[in-house]
Amino acid sequence: MIPGGPRNPRQMELMMRRLGMTSEPLPGVEEVVIRTRALEHVFQAPEVTILTVQGVRTYQVVGTPETRPRSAAAAAPSGEAAAAEPRGPPEEDVHLVMEQANVSREEAVEALDATHGAPAEAILRILTRGGR
Repeated sequence: MIPGGPRNPRQMELMMRRLGMTSEPLPGVEEVVIRTRALEHVFQAPEVTILTVQGVRTYQVVGTPETRPRSAAAAAPSGEAAAAEPRGPPEEDVHLVMEQANVSREEAVEALDATHGAPAEAILRILTRGGR
């Protein structure tokens, strides 16, 4: 880790301060869950330390995880979260197609849907179909 062999804790703390690093334990953590698409990694009563380096906070989790498959209910977004997700093409793409092809929002969205969200193809599609 650090060249020069082991150092005592006081020297290590002074060196970390000089480098702009701070380390603090996060007490009272009961559980940490890391979810991937297929699995959940659950740490029961882990040791969590927050390391701050130049304003960036990194969380270190120490413990033994229990790995389990995600349930179908946990993997699917809740009705509330699903309602908050935007539908359709990104707003930037819609505006780009509207400006470049000089069409309405509805036409831009329709062209983006027809080209699977590719703005350049949507613009070409509009310009070549209507002679604009």
